[in-house]
Amino acid sequence: MKKRIGSYPRVRVEGSGRGVVSQAGAVLLVETVRKTGLDTAISGALAPWRKPRAVHDPGKILLDVALAVALGGDCLADVGMLRAEPAVFGPVASDPTVSRLIDTLAAGGHRALNAIRSARSQVRQHVWKLAQQGAPDATGTVTVDLDGVLVVSHSDKEDTAATWKKTFGHHPLMGFVDHGKGGSGEPVAALLRPGNAGSNTAADHITATQLALTQLPKSYRRGRRTLIRTDSAGGTHEFVAWLAKRGRWLSYSVGMTITDAIHQAVLKVPPAAWTPAVEPDGEIRDGAWVAELTGGMLDGWPRGMRLIVRKERPHPGAQLRITDADGMRITCFATNTTSRPIAELELRHRLRARAEDRIRAARATGLRNLPLHDTAQNRVWLEIVQIALDLLAWMPMLALSGQTRLWEPRRLRLRLFSSAGQFVTTGRRQILRLARHWPWTHVVTSALERLEQLPHPV
Repeated sequence: MKKRIGSYPRVRVEGSGRGVVSQAGAVLLVETVRKTGLDTAISGALAPWRKPRAVHDPGKILLDVALAVALGGDCLADVGMLRAEPAVFGPVASDPTVSRLIDTLAAGGHRALNAIRSARSQVRQHVWKLAQQGAPDATGTVTVDLDGVLVVSHSDKEDTAATWKKTFGHHPLMGFVDHGKGGSGEPVAALLRPGNAGSNTAADHITATQLALTQLPKSYRRGRRTLIRTDSAGGTHEFVAWLAKRGRWLSYSVGMTITDAIHQAVLKVPPAAWTPAVEPDGEIRDGAWVAELTGGMLDGWPRGMRLIVRKERPHPGAQLRITDADGMRITCFATNTTSRPIAELELRHRLRARAEDRIRAARATGLRNLPLHDTAQNRVWLEIVQIALDLLAWMPMLALSGQTRLWEPRRLRLRLFSSAGQFVTTGRRQILRLARHWPWTHVVTSALERLEQLPHPV
């Protein structure tokens, strides 16, 4: 007997397999498209861009690219992995046809972008009705987080420039609906900007907010059911004033830069005015306190604005900033919410950190780089990325439960979408059989059963 060398078995490989399906778990996304009516909505929106006697529907082409991005693709040519599985994804356009559509939509400018956004908004309203909890947040409110994303470019593309982090690329401003601790989030705004775009540009924050609001159902545009939340990049007079004018139906929680005036005001806050900070589980945070600044600090700011500061003992080894006071780390934010204790408001603002999770998911879903050269083309790419992220949020919302609903794109791809399958024909029907030994096959089949029980879109 020959001694076996190595840790892994050696297998003989042949390329003659038949009926085998790669990425079989992607049927979850296909079924999500069908049940939400996204295919019909996108096709209807892009009907004006369909040429006479065209073989492929523009909406189907755009959705195919979005599905490829959701499965891990990062360029237009990755739609080829869908083309290889026509039994699952149907007929898929060729690479030249896909490129021509992107050029056509790019030439359509804002009219084409608005058509895609309108279709997404229409479907989002339907999805939220299908979801058992209604709104993404079980409290019946919607929180929109705005944040900038640095996208590095390794070639000279239109509007690329040096960024504030001394990299080279673009600096889009994104908006995400926060689903709370029980879910992930949905993209509702993507404003493509040059790499040297300022972080505190109020006009861009206003535009991104307007894009986000048009994605929300109308019922969330009254009674302060929508909260706009940003870091200190949104803490400008112009942006806060714009939010304040819509204060009867819009709430805001905006980070503020620690100025010398705020620093001096914090030093004058009496000890009795500080309230212990709280954690998401309701426990008091040891070593952290919050207080509200009043008086002259609010001069020049909109009426009804509250300024809340937090001080905490820094972690061991943390380096203090010049704006910190008495050895305490200082942060500050503004809000127009008056009906809740300041400790709750500070916790609500601190949970904005979940936006970083959404950005990480976006980077893993087509936002690692902008693959096209022209800005108009990359604007279309950003819409494709948002459709992919929508699907990766809607599918867990409608079909998964427990911890699986919190899985980020990389884990969904590794455990669910990459499931192996085989097509078999029985009784004139084609059945996709998933691998029995795969540990997460039951998650896929259970999710498909939940999707099957949902009503078909009208």
